[in-house]
Parts: sequence; C-alpha cells; structure tokens
Amino acid sequence: MKDTEIPRAVAAAVGTAAMYGLGGDDATVLHNSNRIAVRLRPSGVLARVAPLAQRPDFEVEVARRLAGTGSPVAGLDPRAEPRVHVRDGFAVTLWTYHEPTAAPEDHPPAAYAGALARLHAGLRGVDLAAPSFTDRVADALRVVEDPAVSPALGAGERALLTGTLYGISRAILERRPRQQLLHGEPHPGNLLATADGPLFTDLETVCRGPVEFDLAHAPEGVAAHYPGADAGLLADCRILSLALVVSWRWDRDDQLPDGRRRGREWLAQLQDALHRRERGAGG
Repeated sequence: MKDTEIPRAVAAAVGTAAMYGLGGDDATVLHNSNRIAVRLRPSGVLARVAPLAQRPDFEVEVARRLAGTGSPVAGLDPRAEPRVHVRDGFAVTLWTYHEPTAAPEDHPPAAYAGALARLHAGLRGVDLAAPSFTDRVADALRVVEDPAVSPALGAGERALLTGTLYGISRAILERRPRQQLLHGEPHPGNLLATADGPLFTDLETVCRGPVEFDLAHAPEGVAAHYPGADAGLLADCRILSLALVVSWRWDRDDQLPDGRRRGREWLAQLQDALHRRERGAGG
C-alpha cells in the first residue's frame, strides 16, 4: 500500500473496530505490502486493511469454515461480525491479535510439521470451492510470458521460468497425487509462534493440491516430521514454489521490499535446483 494511503487505512481500521466497542487508541502498522496489518491497543485486535479491489471475502470464508475445527489458525475476532467491512474505500477485516513468542525462523521442525498436519486435517473437513495450485502457475505464467507485465526480465530468464513453470507443474500432475485443500503458502512468515502454539495466518492463499505443495514452502527439516510425504513429489514442488516466488518478483507492480534483488538470489537457487534434478535424472 502506498505511504500516502496508510493514514486513511489506519483510520478505517480504528473506525471499524470502534463499531464493536473495540478501542484502538494505539494503532501500530505491523506490515505493509498489498495490504496493511494494524495492531489495535488496548482491544487486542489485528485489523487487515486492503483496497476494495482486493476484498478478502474468500479468506474470511475460509476462516469461518475452519472455526471450531481445532485447526491451528489465527482466526477472526469473535467480538466482531465475521465479514468484510467496507469503510472509506477500504476493505477491513478484524482478527484476534496473538503476541509472537519467538521469531519465524525459530519454529521447531516437529512442531511446524504437527501444526501443518492438523491444519490439513481441518481443511479436509471443509467443503469449499477453491482454486487449484495450477491456477497459481497460470497466474505466474501471465507475468513471465508478457514483456509488458515483466519488462525487466531478460530473455534467458523468461525462457527459464516459463519452461520450469510448464514442465514441473506437468511432472507433478503426471504423478497423479492425491489432492486436497491446502494453505497455499505456509512459509515461516505465515506461522506465528504463540502461547497457544503455532498458528497459521494469511488464509487468502488456500488452494487445492498435494500436501507436498504446502510442505515445499516450509523449511527443509519440516518434511521429515510430516507423515507420508513423497520425497520425489516434494522435490518437484520445491522447485515449482521457488519458480512461483521468483516470477512474482518480476511483476512490474510487485510491492515486496527489495523484491528484485531477492528475485535474483532466488533465481540462482532455482537454477541450482534444476541442475540437481537433471543430474539425478541422468544418474
């Protein structure tokens, strides 16, 4: 979100919480990307504020469906209506704030895997129409195949990403893996260490696919504690997830801080992973 829009967005968060008697005299912006996350004190609310074009109705519906399943998620604030609130041109949702007890990189792998397995179990009990992980691939291809959308992407890099997105997603589907609802991006930044245990956040990325697609977003040590993971499928999902995040970094509208530099670092990692895959296939 542009810096000039943040004061209005914060005011929209405070005003929405006030509708339910949830005070927000002390409002702190914790995160800013395509939307902002605002901690409101003393009420213990985490308000997420996005432009109306990015209304998070799907994320709210996922959270509503998961409520009561015992899934390890940071849910909607039960003191407010579980819906998207429109205020001053923004879409506002109200969530329970959880104080982190550790840094994202400090999650023990076994606890991480256990939380992800419980989330997957909860998602298997939810009847919800959701996009496929291949829709994420199609979105990335729209970025890397169109020079008008990714003008800074070189020809060689464009060919590498296009070939990887097509080829690896096809290889995954040819394995005919079992698919279910997934978080979509359960990386460490979307897992809070709290007094109530690990809790996943940012449910707008929920999609359908093999559980290995979710595991590919977690640190490597996590998979060893997740029951029944297919090592070969996981290796391909790791390559695919890396190709996806690299592709987003070349979108001309990408708002990740220092995204282009990170994209080049991740592109080098992607090339290394592809070389290892080729050597493995040849051996």
